[in-house]
Amino acid sequence: MPLTLVANIHANPDNADAVLTALKALVAPTRAEAGCIGYDLHTDNNDPAHFVFYECWTDKAAMDQHMATPHIAAFRAATQGMIAKFTLDELSKLE
Repeated sequence: MPLTLVANIHANPDNADAVLTALKALVAPTRAEAGCIGYDLHTDNNDPAHFVFYECWTDKAAMDQHMATPHIAAFRAATQGMIAKFTLDELSKLE
């Protein structure tokens, strides 16, 4: 069953540019992953330190593989201490 994720990343305001750079670096390699249906980065029009990924995966296994990739590990290392809040909502389409 397809899985939709909404990831909210709230950078510390002083680190917003660095976090954005690291987030942008995730897009191309993630879109090339098996099981990735869509991976779109957004920013909050009212808060330049709030970023949102809207992700669609073929299934939870594909998403779990994504979370174990080297580019996700590199992102975590590059942004350590720069993110104030992170939430990840896993959604299933009803209709």
